[in-house]
Amino acid sequence: MKCNITLIGMPGSGKSTVGIILAKYLSLDFIDTDVLIQIKQQKSLQEIINENDYINLREIEEKEILKINIRNHIIATGGSAVYSERAMNHLQDISTIVFLEVKVNEILKRIHNYETRGIAKARSQTFQDLFDERQLLYKKYAELTIDSNKRSQEEIAEIIASKLGGFSIINNN
Repeated sequence: MKCNITLIGMPGSGKSTVGIILAKYLSLDFIDTDVLIQIKQQKSLQEIINENDYINLREIEEKEILKINIRNHIIATGGSAVYSERAMNHLQDISTIVFLEVKVNEILKRIHNYETRGIAKARSQTFQDLFDERQLLYKKYAELTIDSNKRSQEEIAEIIASKLGGFSIINNN
């Protein structure tokens, strides 16, 4: 039963903020998988990457997502969740996947802590390379894509609520 909504997209696409607003609109709970990882590991995402590498962060992310067994939540994922087919299949089983699509130049305007944000990427990989690689994965898993370029976070949440707010999520408490 799909009784959650999961937000996917690049870092800076607004997943966490839109997720909180959407949860308020739909009277649902909110969970952020990046925060789950940081609480469980007692470290920031960047510290996890610095201690090992970005692949380790992706493995930790997969394990935490696979443990999620909740109902009536908005789930904001880390930008790299889409690298795990197992994690994404699990999220597809329990939620409707919404891709917050934002152009690369807009994301670069929004992210000011690119080097310390804990973005799971190879050292040699440029942000553009990462963006291009992930777009294919986001589109693969998305059940709904929202153009989030020239919209406020409130507008994005309203659009998602209007498209998904009436589905079974509300009546399955």
